[in-house]
Formats: sequence, structure tokens, C-alpha cells
Amino acid sequence: MPEGDTIWHVARRLHTALATHELTRSDLRTPRLATTDLTGRTVLDVTPRGKHLLTRIEGGLTLHSHLRMDGAWRVFPAGAPWRGGPAHQIRAILGTAGHTAVGYRLPVLDLLRTSEEDRVVGHLGPDLLGPDWDAGTAARHLTADPARPLGEALLDQRNLAGIGNIYKCELCFLAGATPWTPVGALPEDTPVRLAAAAHRLLKANTGSGGRPRNTTGLRRPGQELFVYGRAGRPCLRCRTPVRESPQADRPTYWCPRCQQGPVP
Repeated sequence: MPEGDTIWHVARRLHTALATHELTRSDLRTPRLATTDLTGRTVLDVTPRGKHLLTRIEGGLTLHSHLRMDGAWRVFPAGAPWRGGPAHQIRAILGTAGHTAVGYRLPVLDLLRTSEEDRVVGHLGPDLLGPDWDAGTAARHLTADPARPLGEALLDQRNLAGIGNIYKCELCFLAGATPWTPVGALPEDTPVRLAAAAHRLLKANTGSGGRPRNTTGLRRPGQELFVYGRAGRPCLRCRTPVRESPQADRPTYWCPRCQQGPVP
């Protein structure tokens, strides 16, 4: 599932292509929205909220989408061929005089009143890349269930919005704790430091300029991440082989020397 910084980039591309422009084409290919026609309305903005995308449209409407594992939005110059998948995978088309945004394999696509956006995003914790970000609030959410494993708490979008499996593994490494460590077993200041580190890392990667996601500060290929995807390879700090095991059905990586706590 895309991380919050990826969704931020998608929202920026959509906003640049669509915002302030009138829709000349509207095709929403889901049964509930099949008869909806948004042509003639102006796109006001495209805003990310955690891993959700909110496309606000003239008339008090919001097109809400979520990519989950396989969804994608692609933007093409008007008249250019579309390359994002076969036509039967298209779920949404929003076109202006200059660009066409095509949503492929979108598992979530809703149209709602803008005033009712809380119905789909109101459950989210502070957005790591949003104006409501607050490390203290996020830390309080993380510690609300002391027995919960750290990795699961970080992935819970109700605690803080925007962390996916990559950042989960990297943040646990930076905390020196395995992802299976109960949150209540961490030093008292760790949750707020983790929340601040998460914000710092995602913010830094919004300015990556298309480079691979980086949490280490190293620019050598293959050394952009501390542990994620490095099973069997040496830890960048201590050279101990990184290990992998599932957590909540997701591949999870950790260094058995640099990170303390329970393991599967």
C-alpha cells in the first residue's frame, strides 16, 4: 500500500493538472456513480489526507479515492495515449482542456458532499504531511494501548496517518526496538520521538525529486533504507544480517542486533 509521501506526490500531480480548470470529460465507472456527470464544473483542489485523496469540485462535491495496494492515478496531456493498464481496469476519467487524469484499479471511489468529508477521513489521526500534524497527539494515540506491538500501532491510521510498511520497519529500526515490542515497554520519550522522526522522514521524501525513498541519508544505490527489503543482507550499522518475518500479513524487516525486544 502506498505510503503517505507517495500519496502526497499523486495529489500534487493531480492538483497541478486539474485545479482551477473546468472538466470537459467525466466518466466514473462504478455502478453507484455510473450516471454521474461532472462536466462543466471546475476542480477546486486535490488534497491528500493520510493515504486518501480528496478531489474537491465546484458545487460542494468531493471525489474521494483510495489506492490501497493496486490503484493508481495517471495524468496525461490531452490527446496523448493512456499507459497505465488495460481499459477494463479504468475506474475514473477526469479531463480538462489540457490534461486527462485516469484512475486505474481504484478499489475506493466515492462522491460526497465536501461538508461531509469527515465521513471518510474523520477517523484518521494527525496527518504526517497535513496542517493538523501534532507529534504530541500522535504519541498519545500510539501509547493508548500499551500492550499493542509497536509495528501494528504505527500502521494504524487512527493513530497517525501516512505510515505504511516501509516506514514502519524503518522507524522501528531508528527506535532500536523490534516491531513486536509492546508500546508500553518503550522508554517514555520514544513515542513522541518516533512521531517526530516519522514527520521528518516523510517530509524529506516529498522533496525527493523522483529519487528512491531514502531514510538513511546515504546516496549509494541499495543503501537508501536501513532494513526494509534487506533480508539476509548486512545491517548498514552493525553488519549483522537483516531478518524478515510477517507481521499482520506484511513482510517485516529488522536487525537482530540493533533492535531489542521480542521476535516471532
